[in-house]
Amino acid sequence: MTPRTRERKPFDALSTAELAAWTALRAADPLRDSPYFHPEFAAAVHRSGTPVHVVVERAGAEVTALLALQITGSVARPVGWPGADFQGPIGAGLSPRTLLTGGVRTFEFDHLVQGSVEFEPYIQSRRVSPFLDVTGGLDGYLGRASRSGRDNMGQARRRLRQAEREGPVRFTADDPDPAALDELIDQKRGQYRATGARDYFADPRHRDLAHALLKTRHADFGGVLSTLRAGDRLLAAHFGLRSGPVLHWWFPVYDPAFSRLAPGWMLLRELVSDAPALGVGRIDLGRGEDEYKRRAKTGETEVCQGLASRDPLRLARRRALDALRRSPFAPGLRRLARKVR
Repeated sequence: MTPRTRERKPFDALSTAELAAWTALRAADPLRDSPYFHPEFAAAVHRSGTPVHVVVERAGAEVTALLALQITGSVARPVGWPGADFQGPIGAGLSPRTLLTGGVRTFEFDHLVQGSVEFEPYIQSRRVSPFLDVTGGLDGYLGRASRSGRDNMGQARRRLRQAEREGPVRFTADDPDPAALDELIDQKRGQYRATGARDYFADPRHRDLAHALLKTRHADFGGVLSTLRAGDRLLAAHFGLRSGPVLHWWFPVYDPAFSRLAPGWMLLRELVSDAPALGVGRIDLGRGEDEYKRRAKTGETEVCQGLASRDPLRLARRRALDALRRSPFAPGLRRLARKVR
């Protein structure tokens, strides 16, 4: 039997052969076509100031699996935490228990994709992650969308004409302007404050990561900023990640002063229309059951939450929290938490 070995090393210590194995293993697995699994995503996180470590597992001399991690104290989490909407190993055979070495006592995940058989015993809950099949652009999407999706896209077309009262409407599918990204981030932070949600961009490393991704123009990976303006006014914007034909919907925002026009739907309609020009055939909306996702989706997959740990207190706390989230009191407690934040 071929012996299996594994080692953990900093991302920038990976050899050319290991990076090539990462690319080959990912290309062989259609469940890993999300941009979050591209090595350039891990590279951008590492360069932005969050150290990334990679577990490399081998059978003899052959690399069979890799998993990029961020480690805080004794806790390891997937690369991009807390902003990575898809997580999991590249390749097969890597068990979460084998990660609990070298000072790591807990491995935690919250967006594990399907197909990671060794992770099944550690999954504690599952949630849907909707997507849009935009093959063929707007016409193709409308042929697959629900009635609700078609209705909202039709309303978005009519509201675009209303928005022209503010000035000429201009949609840019792939806007490289860093100042426009700063506009999006500032509006997003205002949205976080208004809703009581945790401010992702309060950490300057996350702002640096977004700018680094916007500058990335790898042949098969990069950040994509889409903007919708009426005159000089930014009505709506979205910053996401692209890899091949997959675009991940990541940070959408709209000007609340124009909420009556549902500018988020207007931007989504224009993005779906331009999908063929961008080379995009699927837009992943990410975990969540937001109303617009439910209406817009053409399909959905699942992502899983759980952990492996040698810390009994952390395990007990996670089980208690999961039980609380499933209880009838969960909606009220979430509202209270937002008010406290």
